[in-house]
Amino acid sequence: MGRAFEYRKAAKEKRWDKMSKIFPKLGKAITVAAKDGGTDPEMNAKLRTAIQNAKAENMPKDNIDAAIKRADGKDAESIIEVNFEGKGPHGVLVFVECTTDNNNRTVANVKSYFTKLGGGFVPTGSLDFMFSRKAIFEFKKTNEMDLEELELELIDAGLEEIEEQEGVIFITTDYTQFGEMTKALEALSIEVQRSNLQRIPTTPVEFSEEQMEEIDKLLEKIEDDEDVQAVHTNIA
Repeated sequence: MGRAFEYRKAAKEKRWDKMSKIFPKLGKAITVAAKDGGTDPEMNAKLRTAIQNAKAENMPKDNIDAAIKRADGKDAESIIEVNFEGKGPHGVLVFVECTTDNNNRTVANVKSYFTKLGGGFVPTGSLDFMFSRKAIFEFKKTNEMDLEELELELIDAGLEEIEEQEGVIFITTDYTQFGEMTKALEALSIEVQRSNLQRIPTTPVEFSEEQMEEIDKLLEKIEDDEDVQAVHTNIA
């Protein structure tokens, strides 16, 4: 993970802190998870994850419950997950994950951000080989935890990397091992604060401060859209 991960995490949190539509975004993720796998978190790992992430952002319980109930309503029938791939200023690669109830609106909005801010869409699938899909788990380190012992406990669940930063432990595994790692952490009674699937660039690229100013304008505009769930780039 290292410095590149720290930069991505810090940059992402800085942008998300400014977003006023975070609860609706989290609500959509919960609704989709409940729609796909059922409304019982105990039987639906994807839903448990969505709820964990919502709680980590201090989303009220009433909002969470309402998002779960929405999965049984007619409105949920039209909600779909859709991805977009593009290039931004200075050739930065951008992978956008969305959850929407109006695909035409989402396509038009995301495309306009790229067009207005120095970029454009690329054919679907063009960026697949440019990113590795990883599952990231985040939880607080307790006094009882020993990283070496924890590493041994989680190897069979697909552990690729374990790292501690300021009292927080980050676990990385291949995205296909998301379910296995979730079960392993639950078996160890570890309370995960956040977990998600990320696209990590296989060839990260360094950009100058001046270039990053232009790139950040695009990323902030995309992430501010209420239909956008996550944005991944090849920024080092």
